[in-house]
Amino acid sequence: MVTTFPIMATVKVSEQTYRKLNELADELRSRLGRPVSVDEALAYAIGQNKAKPSDYAGSWSMSDAEEKRIESGLERVWKRSKPRREHSIQEMY
Repeated sequence: MVTTFPIMATVKVSEQTYRKLNELADELRSRLGRPVSVDEALAYAIGQNKAKPSDYAGSWSMSDAEEKRIESGLERVWKRSKPRREHSIQEMY
């Protein structure tokens, strides 16, 4: 049987951050109807900030000049890269 112990660490936060963590813990306590530690509130806050790339779809408005700069940069890179050569099954064995 393997017993593991949680790692405990001290983290210094500003007074303002500590207040906000306690406010979040209070909000979670109200919502969940049970005691919530500052540690649990912090874990909740970290989990809430997991944005997916699709969350940002349509949020970037690009100018025509910016589009041309990006396109020309890609074209330069594509010209320098060599396409992969397809191998037939006979060549592989």
